Amino acid sequence: MFSRRLIFLVACLGSLPVMAASGLKNIELRDLYFGEVLFYAYQDLHFDALARLDIELTQHYRIDESELDPMHLNLGQAEFSVGDIELQYRMDKRAGKAIQAVLGSGVDLATRNMAALALARMYYRKNDAAATLYALDLIKEDIDLSKYEDQSSTDLIGELPEKFWINVAYLRGLASVATGQFTQAIEILESLRNEPSLRGYVLFNLAMAQLQAQQEQEGLVVLDELGRLETDKNDLLALKDKSNLKLAYRLLDSGNAEASQTYFQRIRLDGPYSNHALLGAGWAAAALERFDRALVPWSILHEREKTSYPVQEALMAVPYAYGKLQAYGKSANMYDHAMDVFAFEVSRLDESIKSVRTGKFLEALLDEESKKDENWVVNLRELPDSPETRYILELVASNDFQASYKNYKDLDALEKHVEKWLDDLRMFEELIDIRRAYQEPLLPELEAKFKKLDAQAKLRLEQRNSLAKKIRNMLIAPRPDYLATAEERLVSDQVTALEQYIADRPGEIDERLVKRVKRLRGVLHWRLYSEYDQRLTDAYNHQTSLDEIIEAFKLRYGSFVRTRQAATQSYEGYETPIRKFRTDLFAIQRKLKGIKARQGKLLEALAVNALDARRKRLEDYQIKARFALAESYDRATKAQFDQQIEEQNRLNEERRLQVEGQEDTAAEPVQEDGSEEGTPSILEQIPVN
Repeated sequence: MFSRRLIFLVACLGSLPVMAASGLKNIELRDLYFGEVLFYAYQDLHFDALARLDIELTQHYRIDESELDPMHLNLGQAEFSVGDIELQYRMDKRAGKAIQAVLGSGVDLATRNMAALALARMYYRKNDAAATLYALDLIKEDIDLSKYEDQSSTDLIGELPEKFWINVAYLRGLASVATGQFTQAIEILESLRNEPSLRGYVLFNLAMAQLQAQQEQEGLVVLDELGRLETDKNDLLALKDKSNLKLAYRLLDSGNAEASQTYFQRIRLDGPYSNHALLGAGWAAAALERFDRALVPWSILHEREKTSYPVQEALMAVPYAYGKLQAYGKSANMYDHAMDVFAFEVSRLDESIKSVRTGKFLEALLDEESKKDENWVVNLRELPDSPETRYILELVASNDFQASYKNYKDLDALEKHVEKWLDDLRMFEELIDIRRAYQEPLLPELEAKFKKLDAQAKLRLEQRNSLAKKIRNMLIAPRPDYLATAEERLVSDQVTALEQYIADRPGEIDERLVKRVKRLRGVLHWRLYSEYDQRLTDAYNHQTSLDEIIEAFKLRYGSFVRTRQAATQSYEGYETPIRKFRTDLFAIQRKLKGIKARQGKLLEALAVNALDARRKRLEDYQIKARFALAESYDRATKAQFDQQIEEQNRLNEERRLQVEGQEDTAAEPVQEDGSEEGTPSILEQIPVN
C-alpha cells in the first residue's frame, strides 16, 4: 500500500516524533501501521483511520507475546486515539466508552486529563452541560507540564500547557452558562477576557451570561466592546457583526431607535448579517418617522437576492415607506411589483417542492461538488442553479438539517465502502484462482524433491549428532582410534590383516617380518596417542564449523518448508472466510440501504416543510400586498379626487367674487355664462366634499 510505503520511508529517515490526533506529548512512532492510522486521521478520513486502528488493536490483543509487537510502544496513544477518532466521526456513544476506558486504565496523568477534556467536550456537544461539568471535575491539576512547553497546539492534546488550561476554563464557563450558573460563568469568562485566541468568543458569551443574569447594562457594554473590536479574521468579523446586530435590535425593541442606528451602521454591507442590518436600519428610521431615510437601506436591500427573508420583507417595506411619504402612485407600483415577485417565488417554490419529492434533491446533495470539502455541509456556491438546489443556502442554516445531512452523507460513504469491500472480495477470489492455477502444477515435482531433500537432511543430521555424541564421550573416556585418519585406518586394517595372517601360521613366518609388523603397529599406536589431544581439539573445532553450516542449512530448510506451505496456503482455506464476509457485507448493505432511504425521506421532509413554510409566508405577503395595493389605489384616487375638488372650490370662489363685483355695477345682474339669476352655474353644480 502506498501510504505504508510513504510512512516507512519517513520513518527510515530518522527518529520520527509524531503528534497523534489528540496527543499531549511527543511520541516516537515505532509502529508503521499506527502511523498509517495517523496518515488517514490527519486527512479527516476518520472512518478509514478508525477501521485500520480497530484492526491493529484487535490483532495486538490476540498476540501471545504482545510486547514483541511494535504497537505496544504506541498502545496508550492508540487506545486514546480510538475515542478521539470516534468523536471526530460523531460516534459519541462508542467514543465515550473508549475515553472512559482510558480514564480507568493505568495511563499517565497527562493523557487522563486530556481524555477527561475530550469527554467533557463530547457531553457539551450533546447539550449535557451537567455531565460536562462532571467530566471537567475529573481533570487533576497536580501535573508537571513543563516538559511539554515545546509542544505545538492541536485541538485536544498537544497544546501548550497554558492553552490546555485555558480550554478547560472556557468550556467550564460555557457549561456554567448552560446550567444557569451565571455568576460562576461570568467570573470564569471575566478571567479569560484578555486571552487573545478566545477574545471575541469570550466577550460574546460573557455578554450573554450577563444579560441572562439580569445585568443588562454590563451586558450591553460588553456587546458594544465586541462590536468595536479591531480584527481582520473572518470569524471574528462575523461575530462582531452579530454582536452589533443583537445590540441594535435589542435597543430597537426597547424603543430606543435613535441609539440603535449607530450599531446598525457598524455592520458590514458584505457580511453574513448585512441583510438583517439593512432591514433593521430601515425600521429604526421608520420608528423615528423618517421614512425618506428608511428608504435608503430598504432600497439597497430591495435589489438583492429575492430568496432572502429580509429582502422579501423589504419588498413590502419600501412601498409602505412611499405610502407614508404620500407617494401613493409609487407605492401602488411597488406593491404591484412585490406581488409579481411573490407570485414568481411561489411558483419556483412549488417547482422546488415537486423536484424534492421526485428525489432530485438527494442526488444534488451527493454530487461531486459536495465532496470537495468534507468539513462543511456542501460547497453550496458551486452547485448549479436548479429547483432542487435553489433554496439550499437557507435550508442548511438549520442545525437539524445539517445533522441529518451529515448522517445521510456518512451512510452514503459507508454504502460505498461496503461496495468497495465486495469488489475487493471478488478481486481476492480472482487472485486466489490465479495462484491456484500457477501453484498446483508445480507442487507435485516440488513435493518429490522435497521428500528426497528431507531424507538427506535427516540422514546428515543423524550423522552429525552421532559425531557430536562420540566427541562428548571422548572427553570422558579417550578413544584415539576414533580420531584416526582415513589413511591410518587403511594402514591399521592392513596391519591387522598381517597380524591375523601371522597368527594363523605360527612358526612359518620369518621372525624379521613379525618384528616389522609389530613395529608398524607401534608406530601407528604412537601417532594416535601422541596426537590425540590436538586431534580432539581439531575435531571439536570442526564440529563447531559444522554446526554453523548445519544452522545455515536449517534456515534454508525451514525457508523451503515455509515456501512450500505458503504455496498451498496462498490459495487454500479462503473460501469459507470469504463466503462469510460476503454474507455479512450483503446483510450490512441491505441494512444500510434501508436506513439511508429513511434518512433520505427525513431530509426530503425537512426540505419540503421548510419550502412549504416559505411558500405560506409568501402567500401571506401576497394577501397583504393585495390589500395594500388596493388601499394605495384608493388613497391615490382619493388624493386625486380631493385635489380636483380643491381646484373646483378654488374656481368657484373666484367666480363668486367676480359675480359679486358685477352686481354692484348692473341693475339686472346676469350670470356670465348667460343664465338667469337664481340658476346655479355648471361649476356650482359640482358637489363639494
